[in-house]
Amino acid sequence: MKKLLVLFLALSVVTTVGVTAFAQGMAQGGDTMKPADAPLKSIKGTVKADGDKIMFVADKDKKSWDVINPETLKDHVGHHVEVSAHVYADKGQIHVMSVKMLGDKMGKMDNMSK
Repeated sequence: MKKLLVLFLALSVVTTVGVTAFAQGMAQGGDTMKPADAPLKSIKGTVKADGDKIMFVADKDKKSWDVINPETLKDHVGHHVEVSAHVYADKGQIHVMSVKMLGDKMGKMDNMSK
């Protein structure tokens, strides 16, 4: 009977340690796309929609980026904006952290001179 109790206690300890180690591993490295993996950059461009898919097209190089979190840009489709985003260049994706609307200053200045 003592052997059975010791075996049960040892099995309980091993299981608890294994579950704890697994949970800590998931908390530390379970997310494969962490913002720390990609630099945070400010990019100016236009938000485009193709059906339900939202993309961001950069002004500088006209590169089209897939947006990991499209809900942040859904209200800005068709607008010229500046985003602060983590850039995953190898995957062609961005994770938008903030959005700022940009005004068409040249158009306003042209209207003022008339």
